[in-house]
Amino acid sequence: MAETTVVHLLRHGEVDNPARVLYGRLPGYHLSETGRLMAETVAKAVGGRDIVALFSSPLERALETSAPLADKLGLDIVQDVRLIEAENLLQGRKVGQGLGVLRDPRNYRYFYNPLRPSWGEAYPVIVQRMKSVIDEARAEARGHETVLVSHQLPIWAIRMAAEGRRRLWHDPRRRQCALASLTTLTFDGDRLVSIGYSEPAGSIDAGPSVPGA
Repeated sequence: MAETTVVHLLRHGEVDNPARVLYGRLPGYHLSETGRLMAETVAKAVGGRDIVALFSSPLERALETSAPLADKLGLDIVQDVRLIEAENLLQGRKVGQGLGVLRDPRNYRYFYNPLRPSWGEAYPVIVQRMKSVIDEARAEARGHETVLVSHQLPIWAIRMAAEGRRRLWHDPRRRQCALASLTTLTFDGDRLVSIGYSEPAGSIDAGPSVPGA
């Protein structure tokens, strides 16, 4: 009989970002107090599950989100660069809500092809690296569960691909991937059989999100 393996993709918690910049892959961005509470809440919510491996993006906010779960489960955190935030040429710039980044004419040159997208890492490249790390994590945790801590766009991109969407371009405001949320992929053997979504820390009030976070 085929074995059931569950892969949870956990988005990091809220980040301390008073300057409201799009931080992308920049170092030095840590969880806020609310973000730490989110991470602890997720650890309590899933800490009793059959999780045997824990992987994380190497960025501080992801590692700090991983830490309470690692303590709860007694697992080491395996850092994997394939889980990192998507590359974005606008990182370090101040951005507004929604399409606020377009208020600065200097940014227009980055938006010549929103289907790629031209301002950052191509969607198929994100999907490829996420799929490769998911496959390896799934093999390691076969018959059990594993958690991979990553970022909004990488999680959303691999979910779109897993759902069989031929076109990966989308409106970032419509992503179903809140802070500290879980996107759950369930496999029967090597076959994906279901995609789930939950927000264990959804009752915690977070500030407005920053694109590319």
